[in-house]
Amino acid sequence: MSPENFQLLLQGLGTTIMIAVIAGIGSILVGVFVTTARVGPIPVLRGAAFAYVQFFINVPLLALLILAVFALPAAGFILPLVPTVTIVLIVYEAAYVAEALRSGVNTVAKGEIEAARALGLTLVQSLRHVIVPQSFRAVVQPIGNVMIALAMNTALAAVVGVLELTSRVNSVNLVYAQPILFYTSAGLVYMAIALVIGVSTGWVERKVAIVR
Repeated sequence: MSPENFQLLLQGLGTTIMIAVIAGIGSILVGVFVTTARVGPIPVLRGAAFAYVQFFINVPLLALLILAVFALPAAGFILPLVPTVTIVLIVYEAAYVAEALRSGVNTVAKGEIEAARALGLTLVQSLRHVIVPQSFRAVVQPIGNVMIALAMNTALAAVVGVLELTSRVNSVNLVYAQPILFYTSAGLVYMAIALVIGVSTGWVERKVAIVR
């Protein structure tokens, strides 16, 4: 393989990692907000958060990507491809982060929530200092699984024209016509990314585990 094509593959890998990292951070931030709204006392926010989660976990990601890339520009909303795909991944994966965090909220003992109220903490303060931190500690591995799924889902960006790893592999394979070699290699790269995320979240989980 020529150095130019190898460089293309490295560029594709860099784009994949960049999208995964930005979308991962963004989805966690949005997921925290959605979870906070869903467990809060305001019915309108609870309903909106519930509708958000149900919508995004029941609509295929590919359909959302195609809608964002091809339909939104026709409506006057135009963004470059990579930011568009990253935003779609953020709002999509945030629904799964929110579900994981909500299950973590259920692990927080009621006595600790009542103790926070007895100390005079407001709802926002209780969420910030007691509920959300403990929820995160309880669901590190599930959130890690969401991040692995996100990294795998970046491959769908190739369908809408983003020059990430899968797209670059497609291009190089057209030149050399060795699909087994190139697609197996790409699969191993994705597997390595998943292993890095899995090992990292496992390490974090052990470090922050709540001893009861």
